[in-house]
Amino acid sequence: MIKTLRTCLFVLAAGFLPFTANATSPTKQDAQAIVEKAAAYAVANGKDKLLAEVNKKNGSFNQGELYVFVYDLQGTLIADAVNPSLRGQNNLSKPDADGKLFRKEFVEVATSKGKGWVDYKYANPTTGKVEAKTSYVLKQGDVIIIAGVYLK
Repeated sequence: MIKTLRTCLFVLAAGFLPFTANATSPTKQDAQAIVEKAAAYAVANGKDKLLAEVNKKNGSFNQGELYVFVYDLQGTLIADAVNPSLRGQNNLSKPDADGKLFRKEFVEVATSKGKGWVDYKYANPTTGKVEAKTSYVLKQGDVIIIAGVYLK
């Protein structure tokens, strides 16, 4: 009886998790939730601790296909556990497969609106294919916190 009750409570609680708790692809709501969680972490712990946590391969902001990455306000990538070779690069002038300067748009959305969505094409690290992606962008102090989902 107690084991059954624990199982029921676990299943019930899993439905309330802020991130997708099953094998389905992450949603836009998941992306926004993880960015807001990262912003709250930055407020509570400071920017340096946020960057360190985002850069951890198994950190709390890396949920497989759903992960946080961080830019400075000039468009330089300063934290990313999935693509660490891109850290320190400013690729504002590097377009996606359709010629869109999406990194420039990250900065424009963050600095003009504070938050919003940017659509672009990007190589999915899970499939290795270039796919349509949308990312939630949020300015937090002097950094831009971002997470995106692939549109299937």
